[in-house]
Amino acid sequence: MSRRFIESGPGLPNWSNPISHAVVVGNMCFVSGQLSVNEEGHYVEGTAIQEATLAFDNVFAALKSAGFSKKDIAYVDIAFSDLSDLSVVNDLYMDIFPEGKRPARTVYEAARLPFDGKIKIVATAVKD
Repeated sequence: MSRRFIESGPGLPNWSNPISHAVVVGNMCFVSGQLSVNEEGHYVEGTAIQEATLAFDNVFAALKSAGFSKKDIAYVDIAFSDLSDLSVVNDLYMDIFPEGKRPARTVYEAARLPFDGKIKIVATAVKD
């Protein structure tokens, strides 16, 4: 099965890191861990909700560049530098994914995230 690598696209951070933002394999899209990083590739420090919002925006930009959308997300993995931020990010999550359409999800606290950030979000999307 062929693979398509999404290394850049509209709204995606311009990374100096040697990664793909996403990889498409068949009807699946695997989005790399997205952070609170702007299009210029600079970390944007903020509250947990601000960082989560920008990280989700980056996830959605990667999906769009790959030909997928938010509705195709089947699984989300969220790493927190401080798990006490879960409740405020849950509010954002419920706004993004309405009841009955929420992807499977894992959350955990990581010892340290890149840029000493608060949030890192990974997603897997599947097209019907």
